[in-house]
Amino acid sequence: MATLPNAYSQSVSLAAVLASCFAAVERGAPQLPLPAVDAAVVVLADGLGALPLKARAGHARTIAPRLNRTTTIESGFPTTTAAALATLCTGAYPGQHGITGYEVVDPVADRVFNHLSGWRSGPDPVVWQRVPTLFETHAAAGIRSYLVGNGRYASTRLTQAVHRGAEYLPARSIADRMSAAISLARAGRAVVFVYVPELDMAAHQYGWQSPEWTAALEELDAGMAQLERGLGRNHGALLTADHGMVDIAPAGKIFFDREPELVAGVRHVAGDYRCVQLHLEPGASAGDVERLAQLWHEAEGDRAWIATRDEAIAAGWFGPDGVDDEVLPRIGDMLVAARAQIAYYDARSTNEGNWSMVGQHGSFSPDEVRVPLIGFGAFAA
Repeated sequence: MATLPNAYSQSVSLAAVLASCFAAVERGAPQLPLPAVDAAVVVLADGLGALPLKARAGHARTIAPRLNRTTTIESGFPTTTAAALATLCTGAYPGQHGITGYEVVDPVADRVFNHLSGWRSGPDPVVWQRVPTLFETHAAAGIRSYLVGNGRYASTRLTQAVHRGAEYLPARSIADRMSAAISLARAGRAVVFVYVPELDMAAHQYGWQSPEWTAALEELDAGMAQLERGLGRNHGALLTADHGMVDIAPAGKIFFDREPELVAGVRHVAGDYRCVQLHLEPGASAGDVERLAQLWHEAEGDRAWIATRDEAIAAGWFGPDGVDDEVLPRIGDMLVAARAQIAYYDARSTNEGNWSMVGQHGSFSPDEVRVPLIGFGAFAA
């Protein structure tokens, strides 16, 4: 039986990044070793894993030479966008902010919904994401907060959940976003968050080893060079990511519902395709959970970490501070986190369009967990 990994074994995760930037602008005591600045910019490149970046270093001549052991962190868990953004923008962990996966069970409605696109009949995002954002808490100190991103994300419910308190400025291209960030930084005391989804989109459709992903990396690299040139002496910037990527071949896509014993007694399937969360029927006992876990150990234990909810929490999967009582029922009774280059699908509850995705994430592999944290301007190492 494989020893369960610890998602927060390092002292620095995404929880420290934006919080440290606010502290640097406020002349406080940041957790990261950042100098005091007049303005800080955080660029989050969705899907930019440290290992894929290293593998394509020749296409990132601004970014890649600065990538080393001291400029690499572990993002946290689960390695999925909604949870990582919430951790970054609140400074709290999933066990507190409550966004615990790509898809999650709303216990009140007894249904699974998608944190990226399934909020229409879901819970109120301001209530569901339970922790005030850093944008909200630092407004009282006179720090202006901005989010610069594609206009299509401006009014989404995920934006309301994790970015509330920041003024949203739409900008279409990476170059346009960097220009906006430079202008905002030069205007005075501010923290600017720039969201770059292009690499993640290319990886899901084509894989991170594709020419399309490499082209997106080149565009990001040019944007970071542009940002660096535009920063003033008292401005700092950090480049990081929410997660990395694993490319999954067709043979690595496992439809576990074809094995009836692996879904016996399961009411809801949630989580991510590389970290499935299984919710059993109401009234299931601890023995029922253990029996299902044993069946999964026998079937998939050589290529996945199998954990009950209690085991996952004890291993720190949802943060070193444990899990608040309100968040507990949002986490599956049992979790299956892929170790091998595979993804798990339940054909009964997933759209066929998702079966074709190449780039995947959600679990603990180095390709998913390790992300850059690279400084520019006053934050350069």
